Amino acid sequence: MSTPRPTFDRRARVPARLTAAVVALLTLAGLADAAGQAPEGRLPFQVGERLVYQVRVAKLGTIGKGVMSVEGPEDVRGEQTYRLRFSFKTRVGPVKAVNQSESWVDPRRMIALRFHKHERHPLSRHDEAVEIYPDQRRWEEADGTMRKSTTDAPLDELSFMYFLRTLPLTPDTVYTFTRHFDPARSPTTVRVVRRETITTGAGEFPTVLVEMRVKDPRRYRGEGVIRINISEDPCRLPVRIESAMPLVGTGVLTLESYTHPPEHFAEHPR
Repeated sequence: MSTPRPTFDRRARVPARLTAAVVALLTLAGLADAAGQAPEGRLPFQVGERLVYQVRVAKLGTIGKGVMSVEGPEDVRGEQTYRLRFSFKTRVGPVKAVNQSESWVDPRRMIALRFHKHERHPLSRHDEAVEIYPDQRRWEEADGTMRKSTTDAPLDELSFMYFLRTLPLTPDTVYTFTRHFDPARSPTTVRVVRRETITTGAGEFPTVLVEMRVKDPRRYRGEGVIRINISEDPCRLPVRIESAMPLVGTGVLTLESYTHPPEHFAEHPR
């Protein structure tokens, strides 16, 4: 019988000086570079990571919880993948909403091979199940319809969030990517805005504010803006996420706690 791996769970508020000390120790140990990134050839996330968020809307207060997690490895057409999950449930009075996304990602190439989405809101429903074939530059809808892609390094809306964590985040830098598996959803523009310190239920974090402009005709009726504060440490945690939400307006997800295994900085699986 295998022994469960230990995990670290941070739920209490952490003083800023302790956070700085941990980053300093990691840097001395060679686990972080000057920009607070994971070393080359490694990811800032891995199987076992679980991020819990409080969901708030101005004028309404806390309306729900959100969870982002990394599971696996799972086999997809002979490839070992990480299964990324993002779900949140909200409630405003009698009105409930559910949003769940799953992305199966090849962590060696950081490309998506499968994507599922399930949404339920009082005024809308949406389900999506997509198989993505990067080398053939095509993707397949749930009904078997084949679509062309313009990239051999595709991502979806969820895996793009994790991809952001791997980028050099230097303020005043702008990136443009044409990597969404659906050409109608490209390009995605990423602007690194500024550094700022964010205090959450999980502690105080030096972060970099990133503004991502995405094309999503169904949700945003054109272009949408997502603002993400990413921690300046090797974990590159999305500490705060601000985006439009159906019915209630702009929602803010703030990190409440996070859990990750001690092998957080392990190299890509071979």
